[in-house]
Amino acid sequence: MKGNFLVFEGIDGCGKTTQINQLTNWLPNSGLMPEGAMLHLTREPGGTALGNALRELLLNTPKEMSPEPLTELLLYAADRAQHVSAVILPALNKGDWVISDRFSGSTLSYQGYGRKLNLDLIKQLELIATQGIVPDITFWFDLPVQESITRRKKRVSDRIEAEGDIFLNRVAQGFATVARERNWTRIQADLNKEIVTKKLQETVIEYCLKQKK
Repeated sequence: MKGNFLVFEGIDGCGKTTQINQLTNWLPNSGLMPEGAMLHLTREPGGTALGNALRELLLNTPKEMSPEPLTELLLYAADRAQHVSAVILPALNKGDWVISDRFSGSTLSYQGYGRKLNLDLIKQLELIATQGIVPDITFWFDLPVQESITRRKKRVSDRIEAEGDIFLNRVAQGFATVARERNWTRIQADLNKEIVTKKLQETVIEYCLKQKK
């Protein structure tokens, strides 16, 4: 693959969306992208037309119609398989850059640690769905759970967000564990927004300089 793949991970309310927008605006004029390369902004679930339909099933289904945990896991895997085949791989093979709001680390954290599903099974599904793709940089937005809850008070919770504090604490611990195992770039998400933006830019610049050596 000739392109670069950047992923943002973290619990809901951690500020990913704001910083994704900042990086998306900065990168094309940063001088880091090769001439002619495009920047693709995407998300999981929902990075494709099929993914948008799955996103609705996963996040906005009424409680009485909610998928069982294993069904939920398989729906996320289906979304990722379609996302990789239809969006991420074609872009990377052309030499473009891809920024994704969530990827396989979220499934390990939410369905593995949050739902307590078998981690080995999740990792096997990950290998199948991703076709072996590994992000070049994964930014983990580390935010205290209570701060996440405070930030989301005025927002209507989706089905996953509504699972409660105990579930969210397990998810947060999952992210911390996966981040250590996979050497993600930790971002202290409760810092000033400008400081966070600068950290992201410095990390991408450092990565690009290493690639040129």
